Amino acid sequence: MTARHGDRLEDWITEVERDSLAPFASFARNLRRDFDAVRNGLSLPHSSGTVEGNISRLKILKRQMFGPGQPRSPSQTRPAAR
Repeated sequence: MTARHGDRLEDWITEVERDSLAPFASFARNLRRDFDAVRNGLSLPHSSGTVEGNISRLKILKRQMFGPGQPRSPSQTRPAAR
């Protein structure tokens, strides 16, 4: 998986489908349902850095808007303890 050999996926699926182990054959058949996505996942580099950066930015904005000393919306307040 770390070597990104998505080009070998078709051969692997074909070989496993011929195998006598039913759970592996079933798994291999199900990989064919979205073959392009599975192959790309095994072939292309992946980075979620851009998404994570946007999430962090939104969290900072939210903290600035609703931080200490700022009025809170009714959904963010807790009922008083008795």
